[in-house]
Amino acid sequence: MVKFSIVVVCLNAGDKLKKTVESILMQTCGDYEIIVKDGMSLDGCLEGLPEDGRIQIICKKDAGIYDGMNQAVERARGEYIYFLNCGDVFYDKDVLRRVETEIGKVLQDGNEGRHIFYGDIYERLTGERVASNPAMNAFGCYRNVPCHQACFYGKRLMKEKKFDIRYKVRADYEHFLWCFFCGGAKTVYMPFLIADYEGGGFSETRENRRTSMEEHKKITEKYMSAGQIFKYRAVMFLTFARLRTWLAGNRATAHIYQRLKGSLYKRQ
Repeated sequence: MVKFSIVVVCLNAGDKLKKTVESILMQTCGDYEIIVKDGMSLDGCLEGLPEDGRIQIICKKDAGIYDGMNQAVERARGEYIYFLNCGDVFYDKDVLRRVETEIGKVLQDGNEGRHIFYGDIYERLTGERVASNPAMNAFGCYRNVPCHQACFYGKRLMKEKKFDIRYKVRADYEHFLWCFFCGGAKTVYMPFLIADYEGGGFSETRENRRTSMEEHKKITEKYMSAGQIFKYRAVMFLTFARLRTWLAGNRATAHIYQRLKGSLYKRQ
């Protein structure tokens, strides 16, 4: 048993895989394992990995990134499971140490294994800190759950419910909502940066943005009532959600937007 299982899924990732794994190996907290789930890469990306007994490599075909994540979870021994995409890195060398400390403060309630500890991310594309909602509720689940590079999942939540691979872009979102509405998860916000997020990946292409919207509709209808959805859509429309998304993704305006959002979150 280890404290953290850190899952890195890859397919022909090039030098990004080595960069991501090395950021994990630099952590001052050494109580972890690294599970590299490779979908049978042909570019030799596995060859340059450091030799370390904490690294477990699984080479096996999969049906996409979420299937690969499911396969890795089956082998995970950690009390908490964390997913770090190729190209993303931990924000600094003390991230796991800080997360371990936060877990130790909370786990006195007899509900071990059913927590989601989450923090903020640094977005490389805009150069800004993206704050997560410090108090998750149903509207927060509809509007903006933390990205999975910010989340540490209790092992029971991950073992009981796999990612639903019918969702091509939003399976991690569907899993978070299951944890919140059905899995008895307790969410704990940690007010520090977890990952340096590369951005511009699989879910952010133009085609997959359209898929993301379609899957968001299906998933929210699965976990929320029609009345809730109507109310939340109205709030999003009246608060100019599309404009805010554009402001957050534009390098020229992201700084102001994220500062304002962070200030509002601090008041909650």
